[in-house]
Amino acid sequence: MQTGDAKPLTGIFWMLVTGFCFVAVTALVKYMGPRVPPAEAAFLRYLLGLGFLLPMLPAVRAAHLTPRQWRLFTFRGIFHSGGVMLWFYAMTRIPIAEVTAMNYLAPVYVSIGAALFLGEKLAMRRIAAIVVALIGTAVILRPGFRVVEPGHVAMLFCAVTFAGSYLLAKILADEAKPAVVVFMLSIFVTIGLAPFALADWVTPTWGDLGLLFAVACFATAGHYTMTMAFAAAPVTVTQPVTFLQLVWAVALGALVFAEPVDIWVIFGGALILASVTFITWREAVLKRRPMTPPTPATKM
Repeated sequence: MQTGDAKPLTGIFWMLVTGFCFVAVTALVKYMGPRVPPAEAAFLRYLLGLGFLLPMLPAVRAAHLTPRQWRLFTFRGIFHSGGVMLWFYAMTRIPIAEVTAMNYLAPVYVSIGAALFLGEKLAMRRIAAIVVALIGTAVILRPGFRVVEPGHVAMLFCAVTFAGSYLLAKILADEAKPAVVVFMLSIFVTIGLAPFALADWVTPTWGDLGLLFAVACFATAGHYTMTMAFAAAPVTVTQPVTFLQLVWAVALGALVFAEPVDIWVIFGGALILASVTFITWREAVLKRRPMTPPTPATKM
């Protein structure tokens, strides 16, 4: 995109809408609570969202996928399925603000993975930014000063699995149309979650199904508005706006779910997001092909 074509205010607006959509997803999952097991809730979210894939069918029919691409799609489905299950589990175990703050880690892991597996250069400034992100994680968890819950551990691994999914998406995006990549992810994740859901199945109520359909709608809308934001303005403009998701999550947790406001979580999340923003900015300055994804790109 040429600089003259950029519309910063439009990009910021669409990123604000994106943040609202993703916070709505977390709120709905939190409201539903642990009555529906995490794997089943995740499975139903993707199953109910399959209807959104219908416009992508012509592109999928026209694609001639190689055996290697099928393997990559399969591995991505495995990574993403694990991440989604861990996210749903964490969402019902720890405060919304902590889930949101720790989700910022995924782009940092992507940066590390890109250096290890895709040959991306890991300069000292990027290493310093990664260290800042890890300090932010330590600030949130504060091991030794508070109990580290299973939900926190789940989010640590969730960020790793989402990072793996994104790295595979970067490879596949060079070889297949975006519609094909999105379609295959949704299909493979639905299939990947099915056995885990059936192993601990609880018959959902109509209310549960309605909430999960709303989750699917908001998640789909969030990814669409995120695309609109990236089309309107550079990532370096829209990335800092994602911090508002943490602010909204804190407010939502306090006002709706009576969760205590933890200033350390806000500070730790700010450190992590500052690290991601710096890495993104450096990639833009060096005019390299972007490898570190914007924070919302690793969302479920």
